[in-house]
Amino acid sequence: MTMSKPLALKCGAGNTLETFPIMTNNEPLRRIPITPLSQRDTQASSNEIFANSKDGRNMGLSNRNKKSVATKKLEKRIIRLTAQAITDFGMISDGDRVLVAMSGGKDSFVLLDALRILQKRAPICFDLIAVNVDQHIPQFPREALESYFKHIQVPYHIEDQDTYSIIQRLIPEGKNVCSLCARLRRGILYRVAKELGCTKIALGHHMDDIASTLLLNMFYGGRLKAMPPILRSDDGNNIVIRPLAYVRESETERFAKIQNYPVTSKGLCGAGENLKRQEIKDLIKTWDREFPGRIYNLFMSLQRVSPSHLMDSRLYDFQHFQHVMPSISLDENDDE
Repeated sequence: MTMSKPLALKCGAGNTLETFPIMTNNEPLRRIPITPLSQRDTQASSNEIFANSKDGRNMGLSNRNKKSVATKKLEKRIIRLTAQAITDFGMISDGDRVLVAMSGGKDSFVLLDALRILQKRAPICFDLIAVNVDQHIPQFPREALESYFKHIQVPYHIEDQDTYSIIQRLIPEGKNVCSLCARLRRGILYRVAKELGCTKIALGHHMDDIASTLLLNMFYGGRLKAMPPILRSDDGNNIVIRPLAYVRESETERFAKIQNYPVTSKGLCGAGENLKRQEIKDLIKTWDREFPGRIYNLFMSLQRVSPSHLMDSRLYDFQHFQHVMPSISLDENDDE
């Protein structure tokens, strides 16, 4: 039996997305329900949709006509930097179907907004599907997230997977669960992307995440390694992109507050922040305050690598003074 191709979406608007089967290796994958735009209540009032908003203001793009000059400049900068990263690393191609991983955090909301704007402006045609993994974390605001997707009229899917109980069972109380939680969620996203016929998975990591990962690996792992802007999964079936790679966290934080997204509160799982990563985040804040521009320079160093001035003989032949194309894996897909 030949593999059946996923149904094509209309360019830009994406208003014909329906449930469909996919055949792989002669075995049918399950049908994934995606909420089509035609079934959405686009007439619902903002008060009804966002009842959980702290101050009752409309969330997302509803206040676009009332933006201040500073807000417009910030949005323009985020869009420009996102477009630049996508272009520099070839993240999105014509005809791509992009799964936008929506954790409920501020960065994922900014990512979705930026990609939706670029979808309308870009000279290429690509489709977006917002996907959230409901891990059964207590008090997770699933309804608020669904209401937001309906309000902005974006195709979406919420994957129901109780990984919370698995983590509670496997990880002793008091131990950090973030790494296992992230890996479980990533595996679920890989599977869902395949079942939805998505060609790319967009994550909301920004410049600060990339810089902090570099420092974490240097300080605690003894290796020069960060988060790549684009990578292929180990099995070769998924491509992960990070369109916010050029955007600072301070910018996503400011924009999220202006847009009043229904951001999920941190610490719902009770795990708290990874202590080592929090230490690095505090260090970055100190540098931003005392040495402006240091994080940009640190980030730029990842794009200006001189293997001959390092000490990795897998990248440079010091005996013959020539660059080497490594034939072995350098753990390029492990970006945690």
